[in-house]
Amino acid sequence: MIICHCQSITDHDIRAAVDWMRASDADTVITPGKIYHALGKRADCGGCMPLFLNTMRANENFQVPRRDEVPMLRRPRIIAAE
Repeated sequence: MIICHCQSITDHDIRAAVDWMRASDADTVITPGKIYHALGKRADCGGCMPLFLNTMRANENFQVPRRDEVPMLRRPRIIAAE
C-alpha cells in the first residue's frame, strides 16, 4: 500500500527500512526522518505522516529493546572494582 504519494513510499518500504536499521544497530532510535533518509527520500507535504507513523510503530522491530532483551553478546561487561 502506498503510504507517501509524494515520494512513492510503500508500507513495505517502511517496514524494510525499520528492519534494516534495527539489524544494523539494535540501540538506534528510529524516526521518520531516518526512514526517509534510509530510503533516499525527503518528506514533502507531510499529509502522510499519521499513516507513516502508524506503519512505523506497527513494526515489531520498531521499539528499542530493553536491556534484558538484548542478547548476552551485546551486553557490556561489568567488572567489579576491587
